[in-house]
Amino acid sequence: MTCRYQSNKHTTPFLTLLILLPLLSLASLTHARASAPLCKSLPGTPSWPSPSSWARLNESTGGRLLQPPPPGAVCHPGQPTHDPSACAAVRAGWPTYEFHGADPVSSDWNQWNNDSCLPDPGYPCSGRGYPVFVVNASAAEHVTAAVQFARRYNVRLIVRSTGHDYIGRSTAPNSLSIWTRHMGGIRIHSGSFQPKGCGVSIPGDAVTAGAGTQMAELYEALDAVNSTVVGGGGKTVSVGGYLTGGGHGLLSPRRGLGADQVLEMEVVAPRGAVVTVNECQNEDLFWAMRGGGGSTFGIMTSVTLRTFPTPKLTNAVLLVAAPMSGPGATTYARVLDVVTYLVSQLPALGDAGLAGYTYLFRDMPSPFDGGRTLVGGMLASLALQDSLHGRVAIAALLAPIMARVRARWPEFLVVADVKTYGNFLGWFGDHFDASAAGTNMLVGSWLLGAEALTGNTSATREAVDGFLAGGLATAYLISGKGVWEAKPRGGGNAVLPAWREAYVHATVPVHFAPLNATAREDAFARLDALVSPLRKLAPGSGAYMNEANPREADWQRQFWGENYPRLLTIKRAVDPDDVLWCSPCVGNERWREIDGVLCQV
Repeated sequence: MTCRYQSNKHTTPFLTLLILLPLLSLASLTHARASAPLCKSLPGTPSWPSPSSWARLNESTGGRLLQPPPPGAVCHPGQPTHDPSACAAVRAGWPTYEFHGADPVSSDWNQWNNDSCLPDPGYPCSGRGYPVFVVNASAAEHVTAAVQFARRYNVRLIVRSTGHDYIGRSTAPNSLSIWTRHMGGIRIHSGSFQPKGCGVSIPGDAVTAGAGTQMAELYEALDAVNSTVVGGGGKTVSVGGYLTGGGHGLLSPRRGLGADQVLEMEVVAPRGAVVTVNECQNEDLFWAMRGGGGSTFGIMTSVTLRTFPTPKLTNAVLLVAAPMSGPGATTYARVLDVVTYLVSQLPALGDAGLAGYTYLFRDMPSPFDGGRTLVGGMLASLALQDSLHGRVAIAALLAPIMARVRARWPEFLVVADVKTYGNFLGWFGDHFDASAAGTNMLVGSWLLGAEALTGNTSATREAVDGFLAGGLATAYLISGKGVWEAKPRGGGNAVLPAWREAYVHATVPVHFAPLNATAREDAFARLDALVSPLRKLAPGSGAYMNEANPREADWQRQFWGENYPRLLTIKRAVDPDDVLWCSPCVGNERWREIDGVLCQV
């Protein structure tokens, strides 16, 4: 029945309002529905999958669906898993990467779980900073089931291996997590490798590894056949996130970045299909997933990459340091002069074949007196590969540098300890990343080329001064000729072009107190201020996305440079519905996370 309202002279304004009010309310409701943002499903709302739906997902993955409590809950009375004896073990393991890597939901750095359940009964505990469900994937079909489930029910989907993620992409509240840690398996290819669908074989040795394979596992397996790969410095770093982000390591100045070694990937695409990605199939994905970032274009389940004969290494640990107080103390100005001089020598050392890790400090507790005094200077671990006379060669490279420091800055202690290794695994056993996990920490970074390090001493000194304001920074000599001249299969990859001109990957950490929003925001502000002098020194460069400030301004350009437009086009083509979303990641501009809820902008 159609109802018409006709005005007449007896209709009062009040009666008109009464008649129109339902229509106005309906129009308002319709507008509200039309303008309300589309958000990912939330637990406790009608759109969240029912228990029976989750049960079907569990069945389809062979019983691999988990609903794990926060690992710190064992320390909190009132939590279902409270257990004082288990709490002691959790607290002991919390500072280690191995502990967090073995847990389905934990992260190496607490802030990415919003400090929501630290292993301290003095803090609050809830699961609000963690995924709700986890698929413990060990095969591609488990990943496919999780992806299709997330698509069907509009559930936020994340991907996590070991939680070694500096920028917080691998965890999220109100989400379903795909845990790839147990996607293992290592298969060695001797002599050549033929990518699927390609008519020719690629000469040279290679290895295929599951996406959850950790660096220590891969190095050990390859050492058994006297081989190794370009890999990371942390034992628990897994190949998936490492390679999709680019991946640097000690061997990079000679061999290239990790992403440059990739020959093929098996990937679960955002629509759920398992696809082969190489130079002959899905070429755009092959280009994008080597440097374009993880959790974005698809979920890697396995990867094949080049291997090399394991090198013999001669390593020098060089210490240049002076006390900042007491007898023989130096000044900060002289520390700054020494450090500026030392970093200016890195390009020449790199050209001569050295690579490694350099730590700069302005007020570090002295290792010689139990930390009673503070020292400033530099500690470097630099290695030379496959030198016939390694000790003599490395001494000849360092001798003029050490002599100049002793002559110009005599208050500085200058010592070098040289050790030889018969293979890469031996070197790694002494020099892997032994820093602590389980803290609240941010990292910023910038890539520096020869011009930034040697072109203008005053400008370099000013940049080092600002960069060292936090007390500790690094200047990793892990790029060089091998990175610049790398020839990735398929004609290229999505690695930030600034890598192809850099020598040094400079990083700086910022720590802050947990459960303190002001401290967290201050930490981001300090991080930006510390990296800013390097941006000024090398404005055309950029940052390594796996180890960078997640709030880096103009992150699209800083992480990917001229590659970003093509990456965005590929993202829109392979994942038009944004099944995969993370921040800061390619194509994330259409969504925003507020208080743990992910909604379209």
